[in-house]
Amino acid sequence: MQAPTPAAVPGGQPPTAQPPFGTANATGPTPNKGYEAAGLQRLGSVVKSLEEMVPMFGAASEHGKEVLKALNILVKLVPAGSTTPASERSNIENMAMKNTQANAQMQALKQRQAQGGGAQPGMPPGAQAA
Repeated sequence: MQAPTPAAVPGGQPPTAQPPFGTANATGPTPNKGYEAAGLQRLGSVVKSLEEMVPMFGAASEHGKEVLKALNILVKLVPAGSTTPASERSNIENMAMKNTQANAQMQALKQRQAQGGGAQPGMPPGAQAA
């Protein structure tokens, strides 16, 4: 059996590797360096946390071996000095703020459910759906 010729393919056009003119972006997406730096700081904090866990598990245990394996991979991505006490404090403050917001949302949800849950999302508590 022979492969179909371009004329036998629906549309009659041979497949091309490039998109048609005018449909491709002039430049590719560029990464946001600020986000990248923040990500490296957070990753540095994660690495530090994992390093603190190794003695808790013991390096010879199954969990300890897996943590060490993850550390070996992640340490290659984090440049030395990417975490400072100030960046760690900032990360902790951000996590605490997000935790506080999540707790407030959970309390509001529990309160709404206790009141009968008649309000639709986005409506003030006590407002009934029409």
